[in-house]
Amino acid sequence: VQLQASGGGLVQAGGSLTLSCKTSGIILSVFTTSEMGWYRQTPGNRRELVASITGRNTNYIDSVKDRFVISKDNVKRTVYLQMNSLEPEDTAVYYCNVKYPNGGRDLWGQGTQVTVSS
Repeated sequence: VQLQASGGGLVQAGGSLTLSCKTSGIILSVFTTSEMGWYRQTPGNRRELVASITGRNTNYIDSVKDRFVISKDNVKRTVYLQMNSLEPEDTAVYYCNVKYPNGGRDLWGQGTQVTVSS
């Protein structure tokens, strides 16, 4: 199983980016029932959950509510994070994660850097 994150970059404050996390090696029934998440980490800090989606249920940290949208395409086995109205505080390395149901596997993709300039 592999998770390939992409879409990071440099953007000015107020701009938008869309991150993608393409998975491979996950069967459809597992993908649709797994918790898919986007986390971020800045130097010296712990990795924090930004948004997650399980089935049709989504969850966001307060600082990104109304600005970020997490979604997934089951056919493409891909998870997205649409980030709008970006702020310098959103600068971080973003990681995608999949947690299999019932305490199964917990997998990470490589990070993608998001830098928001003021």
